[in-house]
Amino acid sequence: MQRWRIAGVTALLGDDMVPGATLDIDGPLISGVNARGNGAREWRFDGLLALPGIVDLHGDAFERQLMPRPGVFFADDLALLDTDRQLAANGVTTAFHGLTWSWEPGLRGTQRALAMADALDRLRSALACDTRLHLRWETYNLEVVADVRAWLAAGRIHLLAFNDHTPAMLARLDDATALSKYAERGGTSVAAFRDLLRRVGEHGADVPPAIEALADDARRHGIPLASHDDETPAQRDAFHALGCTLCEFPKTRATAEAARAGGDHVMMGAPNVVRGGSHLSSVAAADLIADGLCDVLTSDYYYPALLHAPFRLARDGGCDVSRYWPLVSGRPAQAARMNDRGTLAAGRRADIILVDACDALWPRVVATIVAGRIVHHDRRGEALSRSL
Repeated sequence: MQRWRIAGVTALLGDDMVPGATLDIDGPLISGVNARGNGAREWRFDGLLALPGIVDLHGDAFERQLMPRPGVFFADDLALLDTDRQLAANGVTTAFHGLTWSWEPGLRGTQRALAMADALDRLRSALACDTRLHLRWETYNLEVVADVRAWLAAGRIHLLAFNDHTPAMLARLDDATALSKYAERGGTSVAAFRDLLRRVGEHGADVPPAIEALADDARRHGIPLASHDDETPAQRDAFHALGCTLCEFPKTRATAEAARAGGDHVMMGAPNVVRGGSHLSSVAAADLIADGLCDVLTSDYYYPALLHAPFRLARDGGCDVSRYWPLVSGRPAQAARMNDRGTLAAGRRADIILVDACDALWPRVVATIVAGRIVHHDRRGEALSRSL
């Protein structure tokens, strides 16, 4: 891999946007910032922003590539390859695919979980984005606890989240309309899904010991832990005690406050910011960010939102994007214990995106660089790609 230099950009260095900056790249690393010339080939990108690559800790939009219509599936490899192109085009350089492993049949069932994890292992070296597995284990899926423990031991899981959607489903046990969407996703009838849900719900007493066992394994193997959709401060405190340092999508402001008070990371969806609020009428991410109660944004169900959320926050706040870009780069990297990325500095991975922000409403990614390699470019990056 060649040594080369990005010049003429306005780069996010530390907390500031620095015009006329240079970034030297040597193999997979940034070797210098605003350093003296070293003979490396220089490429100028005047007028563009150079930002640390986006780190997405929770994205499940790949499910739409896998099953674009209810019960209509495409090959796992094809879904992952197409998702990879979307990630790179939107400036995501590190992606944690949120793979849900539930007791439900269909899209989120065991067969699909096994196939998707195998496909990710098989394709990882060929993917443009540094792609990892965020296992979203449904806590009532007790039959696969031994499998999850084996995956943790084997290093297949890079982030483990405890999902607990079953109690909410049980509360709708007699609501055929509410159950229909789950049945459709699972490829079964409402009656069959209701019977399965009822049987699963009978084992609630076995859930807490299973959570504790998996949390213990994850801590022992150094795997970050998250709790999902925490509804109360007490619930958050209980997961904190198990080592869950990431609070995914807290349902209330008080829960977010409890997480931050405990020193934990609070993750919210970037679509929540871009759309101006939650599509579920839950707490607004922008409000939490303004009050210091959210420090990580994720793509959730829409990859482009990660690029646009910091720019919208900056527009709304009357400041430049440097204030909010860490929400999608440095802070998620820190939350996932990935200290080699998330900022533009000598010795860090050369995960860099070049952004044209001339259109204040719709900035666009001109080029995406992962570990020093061009993985996406538009016409302005075409000459660069041919030369490296």
